[in-house]
Amino acid sequence: MESFGSIECFVRSAEGGSFAEAARHLSLTPAAVGKSVAKLEARLGVRLFQRSTRRLTLTEAGKLFLEEVSASLTTIQNAVANLASAEGRPVGTLRVSMGTVFGNRYVVPLLGEFMRRFPDISPDWHFDNRQVDLIGQGFDAAIGGGFELPQGVVARKLTPAHRVLVASPDYLAQSPPVLVPEDLARCLGILIRSPQTGRIRSWQLTSAAREHRPLVLKPRMTMSDSEAACCASAQGLGIALVSMPMAVPFLDSGAVVRVLPDWYVDDGNISIYYAEHKLLPGKTRAFVDFIIEQFAEHQLSQRFSAI
Repeated sequence: MESFGSIECFVRSAEGGSFAEAARHLSLTPAAVGKSVAKLEARLGVRLFQRSTRRLTLTEAGKLFLEEVSASLTTIQNAVANLASAEGRPVGTLRVSMGTVFGNRYVVPLLGEFMRRFPDISPDWHFDNRQVDLIGQGFDAAIGGGFELPQGVVARKLTPAHRVLVASPDYLAQSPPVLVPEDLARCLGILIRSPQTGRIRSWQLTSAAREHRPLVLKPRMTMSDSEAACCASAQGLGIALVSMPMAVPFLDSGAVVRVLPDWYVDDGNISIYYAEHKLLPGKTRAFVDFIIEQFAEHQLSQRFSAI
């Protein structure tokens, strides 16, 4: 068991790049993690890391050892977790990352039903509008869109990630008609700034007939959040390009209406991500299957489609 713990300390240190990151994942102190890795190195008779004040770097032997043990370690941990299920029910802490507004609006309302079905799972949900290192940071799953798919991670589509143009009825009543995409160039735009890069993104509009046009608006203000852009647009401040999940409540209430309803931006998919394992933990499988089932039952894919 001591050797198993030392191997886990090594793998987490390699994934996180430091003993401190591994310690946070394992609920240990950095000193304890470092001591455990040092014992492993002594038993193996090789140095696994080159140590510096800022970061750990794997030696050639360390890289080879990591390739050999990381997949097996995960399989063993998942097997132990599944065997620990109470009367065959999934158990354990479920770490999930999701966007703040999307998660609160569409995932948290499902929590009560999820807990009734799986009372032995303890949710540990993180709300953040950025891509996380699913494996390196120890998450069981993540929900989001526009993520690069790292090796060893699986994505299951939940809904298309369409964006639509919206404005308040008052703004449109006081502005020249917008009949074709070229008419947008004279309209005030509420532009979206990427929270990751800080840049204003360029978009291409797609029609229901699969025609393409560049999206050009007269800059009026910038936002880094679709819900904030919806709020600004509802006040008659301009036309905003926003994600459908954020736009739906504003469209339903009549605070905004779609501009050029036959045109939209295809921004890929909103998916649920999880690590690819031969033996997936019961808690993760239960969550993935539940979310896919609930999105289908509530027809969210249809509601979030701009077509």
